[in-house]
Amino acid sequence: MRFETKIVVIVRDDLEPWQRLNVTAFLASGIAANPDLLGEPYADADGTRYLPLFRQPVLVMEGDKTVVSAARERAVRRGVPTAVFTADMFSTGHDAANRAVVAAVPGADLDLVGVAVHGQRNAVDKITKGAALHR
Repeated sequence: MRFETKIVVIVRDDLEPWQRLNVTAFLASGIAANPDLLGEPYADADGTRYLPLFRQPVLVMEGDKTVVSAARERAVRRGVPTAVFTADMFSTGHDAANRAVVAAVPGADLDLVGVAVHGQRNAVDKITKGAALHR
């Protein structure tokens, strides 16, 4: 199935494996804040219910610091919903502290380690230019 929109997470290619996973999970949760992107809850044959997942695939890409920063700038310029994760967020312990470290820095100066976007396919392709599929 081909979707009209894309969900992409881009993580910096110089992160430790645990950091890449952590950043990807947090950024996906930002995109999941849009309930229209979620499908119906799951249930197994025993009747155990599970949470809904995204209705469409999530691409995970990687790039250097310049690629990640450029993706944020392009997304903001185009008005595409964007989630960010900065290096400072690794040293915080909760959501309010995460928001505070982001709020303390102008957008162009954020030390980004990852961004996630959701938008029309062609716009997301332009936003993620320079990033490669995660290896």
